[in-house]
Parts: sequence; structure tokens; C-alpha cells
Amino acid sequence: MAAYLQWRRFVFFDKELVKEPLGSDGAAPGAAPASGPAASKFLCLPPGITVCDSGRGSLVFGDILPLELRLLDYSSHMEGQIWFLPRSLQLTGFQAYKLRVTHLYQLKQHNILASVGEDEEGINPLVKIWNLEKRDGGNPLCTRIFPAIPGTEPTVVSCLTVHENLNFMAIGFTDGSVTLNKGDITRDRHSKTQILHKGSYPVTGLAFRQAGKTTHLFVVTTENVQSYIVSGKDYPRVELDTHGCGLRCSALSDPSQDLQFIVAGDECVYLYQPDERGPCFAFEGHKLIAHWFRGYLVIVSRDRKVSPKSEFTSRDSQSSDKQILNIYDLCNKFIAYSAVFEDVVDVLAEWGSLYVLTRDGRVHALQEKDTQTKLEARPPAILSSLRMLFKKNLFEMAINLAKSQHLDSDGLAQIFMQYGDHLYSKGNHDGAVQQYIRSLEPSYVIRKFLDAQRIHNLTAYLQTLHRQSLANADHTTLLLNCYTKLKDSSKLEEFIKTKSESEVHFDVETAIKVLRQAGYYSHALYLAENHAHHEWYLKIQLEDIKNYQEALRYIGKLPFEQAESNMKRYGKILMHHIPEETTQLLKGLCTDYRPSLESQGDREAPGCRANSEEFIPIFANNPRELKAFLEHMSEVQPDSPQGIYDTLLELRLQNWAHEEDPQVKEKLHAEAISLLKSGRFCNVFDKALVLCQMHDFQDGVLYLYEQGKLFQQIMHYHMQHEQYRQVIAVCERHGEQEPSLWEQALSYFARKEEDCKEYVAAVLKHIESKNLMPPLLVVQTLAHNSTATLSVIRDYLVQKLQKQSQQIAQDELRVRRYREETTRIRQEIQELKASPKIFQKTKCSICNSALELPSVHFLCGHSFHQHCFESYSESDADCPTCLPENRKVMDMIRAQEQKRDLHDQFQHQLKCSNDSFSVIADYFGRGVFNKLTLLTDPPTARLTTSLEAGLQRDLLMHSRRGT
Repeated sequence: MAAYLQWRRFVFFDKELVKEPLGSDGAAPGAAPASGPAASKFLCLPPGITVCDSGRGSLVFGDILPLELRLLDYSSHMEGQIWFLPRSLQLTGFQAYKLRVTHLYQLKQHNILASVGEDEEGINPLVKIWNLEKRDGGNPLCTRIFPAIPGTEPTVVSCLTVHENLNFMAIGFTDGSVTLNKGDITRDRHSKTQILHKGSYPVTGLAFRQAGKTTHLFVVTTENVQSYIVSGKDYPRVELDTHGCGLRCSALSDPSQDLQFIVAGDECVYLYQPDERGPCFAFEGHKLIAHWFRGYLVIVSRDRKVSPKSEFTSRDSQSSDKQILNIYDLCNKFIAYSAVFEDVVDVLAEWGSLYVLTRDGRVHALQEKDTQTKLEARPPAILSSLRMLFKKNLFEMAINLAKSQHLDSDGLAQIFMQYGDHLYSKGNHDGAVQQYIRSLEPSYVIRKFLDAQRIHNLTAYLQTLHRQSLANADHTTLLLNCYTKLKDSSKLEEFIKTKSESEVHFDVETAIKVLRQAGYYSHALYLAENHAHHEWYLKIQLEDIKNYQEALRYIGKLPFEQAESNMKRYGKILMHHIPEETTQLLKGLCTDYRPSLESQGDREAPGCRANSEEFIPIFANNPRELKAFLEHMSEVQPDSPQGIYDTLLELRLQNWAHEEDPQVKEKLHAEAISLLKSGRFCNVFDKALVLCQMHDFQDGVLYLYEQGKLFQQIMHYHMQHEQYRQVIAVCERHGEQEPSLWEQALSYFARKEEDCKEYVAAVLKHIESKNLMPPLLVVQTLAHNSTATLSVIRDYLVQKLQKQSQQIAQDELRVRRYREETTRIRQEIQELKASPKIFQKTKCSICNSALELPSVHFLCGHSFHQHCFESYSESDADCPTCLPENRKVMDMIRAQEQKRDLHDQFQHQLKCSNDSFSVIADYFGRGVFNKLTLLTDPPTARLTTSLEAGLQRDLLMHSRRGT
């Protein structure tokens, strides 16, 4: 236990009253009017402030209007206000509650404010979450409102805390319970509230502590201290102590005190870890407020004792008395500041200073002094003793005195500096270096030794700076330059060759640059390799040493991502000097890469694979290696990118085009065709087609045309080269898929003046067999050819006319049959109308059983049992047997009538529309122009057909006589 009376007191803070900003009226909104000229120059907060907090660049206050102030004229003041005081000291506020604000918590990492207050009389506190970055009618946006009371029994909120990750909020109550809100506290649907703690003593303090992924909650009451793990599910609890504290007498320290929970009791101040109690300090006085600020513990206390129950009574009922504010340095065990205030409301920390708010609305700022001022603020007895020892050059004694008086490190460093200067002036440079090493001014020491060209002493000093991890990049550069100037390779190796990464006390990249510049390539390579500076290692190997084999071996040891990036960067250089080895590494990198130093167990895992197409530019001047690489990728990895196959095709076509040896050329031709037929150019063959055309690779062009079903291009190709038999072959091979090829072939041969009767006859024979062209069009096509006489198309016309004659005879026979059928049907209709119908069928037309009464008979001759008819008939008026055929006929009649109506409508719209083509397209899509099957032909059509057939026969006979 540290004795409070033994701690020395210093004045390390300056105290002043916060003044109003320039241009203000000297009073805050709702504040009491100033009583004199001097009163207006100091900042005065609104009356009735009871709760405070700070963060995000503002001091935050919450207030209610006390009863004695309500009797005065404060018409501008509203109850339940929240005030914000930014650094500009322009006070702003808004009404958050209708009655009062009781608790505030401003988050430090988010612009979120949590508040507790009351909107109505009675015990019904409400929690409101405010987003200060968003506005709602000029006020901060309230994102969530919910009641604070956990159950149905009314109780008063005593304390509030929120975790910085916005996922936890804890509320303490005077009945000893604590509620935990888990989830997003800014939204209702993403959070869950539950009772975490129940007890018999009022809760006076709460604090969250984050250690890695574990979140603890400290809970302190008037009688005990406990901690919970709230990041899990079961919330395990640890009771830390049976001593408690009053309201606002607990705080959480910073990492300098290992985030310990501080509980300020009347007798002692206790520090707690989540699982145990730590040290304690005996500080006298009744504690009112405990706060942590930049490694200092701030405590406001009263000398006189008060009863414990006053902690939960209104502070307005307590008489104004003197209160002592002490700022403790727990590490160095001294009091950094102590002052007396009247009726402190709260202590806040913001903008790097402490602010003490008193009941009269004044704000006192406590600003920490700088290091030199602190040293001058030491007691006069110590300063006079040190000055006397300095004058007598008794520096060792001065250092011992300063240590006994707990002089801080800055003060000791200044003594060491003066001691070093004294030894330097005496010429004891080695002794001066030993003292300078213990000072904190490297730039001053380095400049001093550089000016005197004391390179040995400077080297020793820089070595110590690096051992103490106080050196920067410039110090490393200077030390390495010292080693190189001294040619001290042993010291240099000792400096750079450390056993582990944790023992490195210098910037490795800076050291590599300096050693490379000085020509110490082996040392630079050692650092680069051992500290994974791969780029520097390769730069030195390739640009300085030019050891390409070693650089390639090093790349082969790297992980996949780094090996890939370095091969893209240095691949061209390596390919230029060691093409075969580089190609081999690229093959492995693009197929199944594993670093060369992997163990056998690691090699069983699947390797990584780079995009082989990205490495093609590396082979710009190495076609032989490029061909080997591309062929390897196409064989080992069939799913290689399309660029691999395009480049390989281009390479093979180039070799084929430039080859003069017929045998080799034939082999290269077969390789190119084999690649085209590998299936990699089926869907994407545009580039391959361009390559084949560029190199006049005819077989490849024709193959790609055929694969792309570009039959017209195949035809044009043979036509351009006057390959008549190939034209006929293309038509025979692809004419079924594209009949127009025969028409084009006929037109092509018709334009030829040379004798092409053999090919014309072959084309006409196929046209006639497939009925591809009208005879008149065939005659017109061949009419322009002087070599095509009537004898060329005589056989075609004869066969055509014979077929037409046969068709006419068939049509006439069908017409005669239709007429006979029509006559028979008309006779039957007449008989049914004029004569009685005798039903003589003895069997049912459905079940083929003997017909029995009752039965149903139809005029078509079908008879049915009544029960069969009722089971199978769809209507009483239709014969079930004849209904399907009758329905087909009726549907055809209705379709014809409907299309006839559409024709009239179509003609009307076509005349009235401004865009006739759109009307035609619309009706074409609706099937109006579909071909209709005619059941009968009018007699005039038969006559016309007969006349045309006779005329054609006469023409044919006349032509035969002429020949």
C-alpha cells in the first residue's frame, strides 16, 4: 500500500477560467444575467446542470431547472435540455426530454450520444440514442427510444455505460439490478435487453473492458465489485472485492495501467483486473469524483465525512463546501497538481485538457505544462542543490540526487546531456559518448561528433541507439556509412546478422539501400533474403551482380503470388539471358506451381496456377521457346486461355509461310490443320480466320468457313479461284442446309462465256429434282449466256412440263372425285329432307352390343343405347361418332370467316395509317398471311391451268422441230 503522505507535490498543470469567445454577449442561453462588468468575460453555463460528459470535440451537459431557480424569471430556459460546448465555446442545445436529463454518455469513436431522462412525472426513465451527425428538424436525430426499467417495478437509474463498438450498453439501478442491451444499440430490432445482475445494493459504477475478443463488464455497488464476461453466452461472474464506492467514484484506466478498473473508496483507491484485485493506494478524504486522464488519476474529495446515503440524494440539498481536486501520477508516485474548488459538478477531459465544472456555471481549464516547465517547477531545494553540483562538476552526485528525488526521465536526460558536454569539452570523447547514450537528443549528439570527425565515437553512439530501438532511418543510414568508411566488415556483419526478426533494431529497407550503394552486395543480399525483401534481392542479383541463374532459383522458392509478380517484372531479362531455364519455370508456374523448398507433404496439396496468356509478351524475341511453352500448355492444360491457342496458331502459320522445304512445309501444314481441328476454334474463330487469311492458308480458311457454317463464303472462295467442281461439291454437300447455293451456282455458270454445259446441266438437274426455282427464272438466268443454247435446258424443260402435266391430271382427277362426292352428299341431304329415314341398325355404335330400347338414332345412320349416348355425348344434338370430324370442318369454316373479317379490317387500317409498313408487320406476326388449304378450285382456275399447259406443250414441240 502506497503512503499518500510520502508522495511529493508538484504543480504540473496551469489553471484558468474559461472565457467567453470574442463577439459573444457574455452569457449562455438561459444563464443568469451578469452582475457586473467583470462577470461577462468568463463563460457561464446554464443553471441546473446535473450531468456531464465529453467526447468527439465537445463538452456535453444535461440539465433540469432546480426549484429555487423556477421561482425566478427564466422564461428562456427549458427543462430537459442537452447542451453542447465545442472548442469555439459557442454553446448550443436542444430539448431532449420534457422534464429532466439524468444521465449522459458520449462515445469517443462514434458521434453517438446515449441519454437517460424523464418525459413525465413519476419513475419512468427513458433511454434515447442520438445520432449527432444527422438532423431532424434542426435537432440531432433520435434513432431509438426505449424504457430503461427492466421489469414492472419502478426504480431509479444510477449509472450508464456504452461499449465503443455499439454492441453493448449497460444500465445500473438503485435497486441493485443491471440490464445489458446486446446488439446494435441504435436499432430496436437488432438488439436484445436482459437483466445481467441483481443485488441488494445500489449500483454506483459500470465500465466495459475489451481484451482481444473478450469483453468484460465491471459492476461496482456501494458494497462490492464484480466483473462479467459479456461476449459469451452464459455471462460468467467473478466477485472481486467486498468494498464498493459512491456514485461517479469509479473509472477505467488507459493501457499505461493495463486497463484496470479503479474504485475510489473513502479509505483507499483500489485497482482491479477482470479476475483479481490489483494494487491499492491510501488517499484520504471522502471521494466525490474519480476520473482518468492521460496516465493521471483525478480525484475530487471532501475533507469532512458525509453519510453514505447522501450519495443518492440530490446534490442541491448539500451545503456548498470546499472540495479538493488532486491529480495523481500512480506510476511515479507523486501528486502532479492539487487545488481547492467550490462545489464541483464534474470533471471532463477534452482537447488535451481537463475541465472542472462548478455549481455556479463556471468552467475551469487545467492545462498540463511542458517538460521544461515541469523541471523548473521542482522544489527550490532540489534545483539549488543540482545547480551547486553542476557548478562544481559533480555530475555523478547530481545524477544520484536526481534519482533519489524521483526526477523523471526528461530531467535525467538533461543532466546526462550536460555531463556529456562537460566530458566532451575535456577531450574525453569516449566518456562523453557513454553519457550521450543515456540522453534523449540524438540529433544534437550526432551533429557534435560529425563536426569533430569522431567517426569511432559516432559509431558507438549509433549502435546504442539501434539497440535501444530509438534509431530512425537516417540513423541507420549514418551507421552503415560509418561501417563502410571504416571498412569494418566484422562489425557490419554483427550488426545485420541477427538471429531473429525481433532482434532487428533498424529499418531493413534503408540498410539494403545503403549497402547496395556502397557496393556491399553480399551483405545487402543477406538482408533482403532473410527479411523477405524479394524485390531488392532480385534487383541486386539482376542489375548489379548479374547472376541470372541465382535470381531464377530464388524466384522458384517464392510463394505463388510473389513468384508470379516477379516473373512478370523480370521475365524478359531472364528470358534474354537464360531462355531454357526461364521457360521451364514458366511452364511450372502456369500449370501446377509449388515452391522448390516445399516439403513432400506440402507437395501433395494442389498447387497454384497462373494465367499463361499474361506471360506471352516475355517471349517477344524467343519464338522457339514460345512455341515450346505454348505447345506444353495446350497439351498439359487443355483449358488454357484462348490467347494461347491463337498465338500458337499464328506461330505455326508463320513457320509454314516462311518454310521452303516441301516436306517440312507439309508437316507444318498438318500441324496447323490439326490445331484448327482441336476444337478450340469452334465458337471463337474470328482471329483464327484473320490469321489464316493473312498467311494465305487456304485449307484453314475453308475449314473455318465450314465450321462457322459460312457456306456462302466457301462458294465465293471457289468461284474466285474458278474451281468449278468444288462449286458443285459445295452445293451437293451443303445444299440441303442452304438451297440458295444452287441458285448462286446457276447464276455463276450463266455468267461464264466458256463452255460450262456439264456444270449447268448438273445444277439444273438438282434444281429440277428439288423444285428450287421456277422455270421462267431459270430461262431468264441462262438467257445472258451466249454459250447456253436451248439444248442445255431442253431436258430440264421437258421434265418440268411432264411433271406439270402429271400434276394437272392428278388435279383433274381430284376435282372429278370432289364433284362426285358433292353430288352424292347433296342427294343424301335431299333424301333426308324429303323422305323418311329408316333406322335398321341392330348394334350400338359405341359398345357394339345388341341395340335395346330405349335407344337414340341420328340421321347420319348411327344408333346408340340411351345410357351409352348419355355417357359419351358432349351435347344432345350431336352424334358422338361424327362430332370430331364435324368439329374440324366447323373450325375451318370459322377460321376462314374470321380471316375474311380481318382482311377488311386490314385494308381499312392500311389506307388510314401513316406508317403502312408497321401495319403489315403487325398483321404478318398475327398469321393473317399464312397459306390456306383450298378444298375446291373454281372451274375458271382449271381452265386457265389447262390453257397454260397446252401452250407450254406447243412451245416445246415447236422447239423440237427447230432443232
